[in-house]
Amino acid sequence: MRNIKFAIGEFYHIYNRGVDKRDIFMNSDDLYRFLKSMNDFNVLDPIGSIFENSFYPLGSRAPKSGKLVNFIAYCLNQNHYHFVLEPLVDDGIQKFMHKLSTGYTNYFNEKYKRNGSLFQGKYKAIHINSDEYLLHLSVYVNLNYKVHKNLNKKWMENLPISSFGEYIGKTGKIFCVKDIILERFSNSKEYKNFCGSVLSDILERKKNEEELKYMLLE
Repeated sequence: MRNIKFAIGEFYHIYNRGVDKRDIFMNSDDLYRFLKSMNDFNVLDPIGSIFENSFYPLGSRAPKSGKLVNFIAYCLNQNHYHFVLEPLVDDGIQKFMHKLSTGYTNYFNEKYKRNGSLFQGKYKAIHINSDEYLLHLSVYVNLNYKVHKNLNKKWMENLPISSFGEYIGKTGKIFCVKDIILERFSNSKEYKNFCGSVLSDILERKKNEEELKYMLLE
């Protein structure tokens, strides 16, 4: 059982990866389907067919019945994902994640003629309990594809695999509610510079950890 309680108005780091570390996106169609699912399943009422919704551009239609969660940030790597979510209703995260994981697993299994779980158990959830933690986590999630650059493929490079483009004004609004992060900065350029500094620290720590593991195996 997950020993975390979700509360409306709080923020949570949600993440999971493919079972046995397998890829969960095999090509651009899979990744776009997951993005559509992130958008279309984030509603209070049943959505009907994603196929019917596929005729509308990503993020072009606001849900009529209201949303379950706010996306603060996201990143999709080939074998795992990261979200920063804010629940808007009771059990909002639980309901959204159930719809997302079940719907995408059904799509993936039918397409690739497989059975069983696609994701490694229940998604992981961590409560973000400070403003500083939220700011730094926004960088870790927005730039996670750079932290794990060896995990992604060339075909992912021109797809919206991360919300970073939204934050720096490179792409229009698709998913994210960004004010909680950007209001701490004078403009998006200042946030971009902050991201560069934090990413450097993350990569340096990652390098040191890898070197330590290597020395311990000597």
